[in-house]
Amino acid sequence: MDVDTILIKAPEDTFFMKKYLNVSGKLLDTSQPLVMGILNITPDSFYDGGKLTGENAVAERAAQMIGQGAAIIDVGGQSTRPGAELISAGEEWERIKDTLSILHERFPDAVLSIDTFYSEVAEKAVAAGASIINDISGGGMDKKMFETVARLKVPYVLTHMKGTPQTMQQEAKYENVVTEVMDFFVEKIQKLITLGVPDIIIDPGFGFSKTLEHNYELLSRLSVFKIFERPILAGISRKSMVNKVVGTKPEGALNGTTVLNTIALQNGASILRVHDIKEAVEAAKLTAAISNFESRKNIK
Repeated sequence: MDVDTILIKAPEDTFFMKKYLNVSGKLLDTSQPLVMGILNITPDSFYDGGKLTGENAVAERAAQMIGQGAAIIDVGGQSTRPGAELISAGEEWERIKDTLSILHERFPDAVLSIDTFYSEVAEKAVAAGASIINDISGGGMDKKMFETVARLKVPYVLTHMKGTPQTMQQEAKYENVVTEVMDFFVEKIQKLITLGVPDIIIDPGFGFSKTLEHNYELLSRLSVFKIFERPILAGISRKSMVNKVVGTKPEGALNGTTVLNTIALQNGASILRVHDIKEAVEAAKLTAAISNFESRKNIK
């Protein structure tokens, strides 16, 4: 599953169906599961912080991701693990600007996403070659984000989170987590549509202001979010919702991650955001094969 088979040239003046995302004039087809690879340029991320230092390391990792089938590379310069230190937009941009330049120059056809909640960083990143904005705060940490996305006309990952990474675990209180996350999407999607945002991806925010029980309730009922007719992103990779159940640490959570990614795909996820590309691509292919078989069987 290489990028060339996923991307097709976007016709001019075409009404884009919701299963397609317009990324820099091409259509990214989400009718089959896609994998978004995590490329963290951070010293303190919970799993891969500090692992990528230097131009060659970044380029080699990106080449590996693309070779293994990543449809999107998600570049982040700020750790959003619970309690992580908040850095400024300026410092975040300094961390990632060279990486974006390297990726855009060496892999001009790659679809790059910028993982940021700062509108200032998002705007600079798009100018530097990114074509998707992935905002874990759902517009909550920068009130200019929605209008910035609307002006830039790029796909936007709308994530549910209460509070900030520094406070979110204290905010993990719900009467009904599924209903409240759905209400959040109803409100935010309407605002984005009103502003003219063309493509919206929804992410229920596993691990962001959620307890273990909240995470598993959202995962088990993920299919209800298909009502929005938007691609659903699942970001489960090596998180505590794996480790707390099977007794692993992030370094040993690959198998558990793959199991939960498969369940997410079966329940309607369109995009998996992961550290481990090969395993996620295989899960996506196998899940799609089962789905396609079931579809053919039902037609007969």
